[in-house]
Amino acid sequence: KIDISEMRKIDLIVIHCTATRANKDFTLEALRHCHVVENHWSDIGYHFYIRKDGTIYPCRPPSKVGAHARGHNAHSIGVCYEGGLDAKGRPADTRTSWQKASLIELLKKLKLLYPDAKIVGHYELGAKKACPCFCASREYSKL
Repeated sequence: KIDISEMRKIDLIVIHCTATRANKDFTLEALRHCHVVENHWSDIGYHFYIRKDGTIYPCRPPSKVGAHARGHNAHSIGVCYEGGLDAKGRPADTRTSWQKASLIELLKKLKLLYPDAKIVGHYELGAKKACPCFCASREYSKL
């Protein structure tokens, strides 16, 4: 249950990938190490993380500002899926069928909480990377 009094004004749901190879595992612990130890952040920058098996891990509470989309963190929710690079390290949409199903399930729930939020991919906000390696605004335009 989410306490409405703790809700921030959210107008974006930003989809990310970890930019890790699809044939290698990138656990929640590895993500936390990357963000906390290597980047010196207080915690994982995303609000939700989706592993290849479709498991959705809550990370930062939605009431807290994320660290995932420079210039947009204060008014967005960050959702990241494991992968985004093919076996040779090239950007690719590597989402498994479980990740695709979990993303839709999570995004539908988030849209109930934030009905005016637009779903976009990180690169659609001007990030100089392919993240999340598919056009989220087009794919999720009907949600």
